[in-house]
Amino acid sequence: MNFLQILSIVAPVFILVGAGYVFRHVRWMTPEADHTLLKLGVNVLLPALIADTVLGNPLLAKASDLWFPPVLGFSLIALSMGIVGLMLAPLRLPHETSGAGIITAGVQNFGYMVIPLVDALYDRETLGVLFIHNLGVEIALWSLGVWVLARKKESASWRRLISVPAVAVLCSGLLNLIHANEWLPTVLRKSLHMMGQSAIPLALLLTGATIYDQIRVSGDGRPKYAALSIALIARLALLPLVLLAVARWLPMPTALRNVLVLQAAMPSAMMPVVICRHQGADSKFCVQIVLLSTAFSLVTIPLWIKFGAAWVAG
Repeated sequence: MNFLQILSIVAPVFILVGAGYVFRHVRWMTPEADHTLLKLGVNVLLPALIADTVLGNPLLAKASDLWFPPVLGFSLIALSMGIVGLMLAPLRLPHETSGAGIITAGVQNFGYMVIPLVDALYDRETLGVLFIHNLGVEIALWSLGVWVLARKKESASWRRLISVPAVAVLCSGLLNLIHANEWLPTVLRKSLHMMGQSAIPLALLLTGATIYDQIRVSGDGRPKYAALSIALIARLALLPLVLLAVARWLPMPTALRNVLVLQAAMPSAMMPVVICRHQGADSKFCVQIVLLSTAFSLVTIPLWIKFGAAWVAG
């Protein structure tokens, strides 16, 4: 595929995000509704999507298929955070700022932006592999990420590891091992499929509304140009090469290789903004990284997907 073909696949994701931005501006999506919609998406619709793509997935039919993707996801986040930390170290930033940069630039968007691209470019089975991989990413985010930011350990932070999507991944994986897809009622499977199809559009609209709110917040803080430039170079240029190198040279199933190609192309994740605010870190710096990396990614995502798919294929 050429650049324009890939861009046409990426564009609907940004159109939905842009729609959410506009809906927030015209007050069709109010901040008061966010909590309810987010709870519905995270606790019901996303788990339904996970179950729909993991159950009956032949790529996850053996116990050996379930351990490597999350271990790889965890390890790559740890490596990415370490690289960003080394790049920011010469600037001697305050701990609150350097920590925010490490966790934000070091964690790619592993959820609502990459899911529709996996679905469009590959298949349902690869989407299931993405969810298993994301379990390791989420554990790294809520353990290593919080550790990087926190000056003192907070046991409550570890409760974040036990989320409804994480439980859905584990339960769906175990049910798939015992071939639950063959004996679960058809009406239940169809219901899971219908609810799962609603997860991504709702999440992308909420993402656009959140970006609108973050832009208003980030306007109060003066950008740290040197640190911001380093963080963006790390997220959009260096770390994609690291992930693609791992995908090319480390033995792994083709579906997981394809997942890494898309993960390499992603901008910064948005969840670090929440963690930075909770831990009292420099959330404005975090927001600036997220907004700029997401804006640039409209161009960089197609470029990295085109290059990565060809390079990883050898």
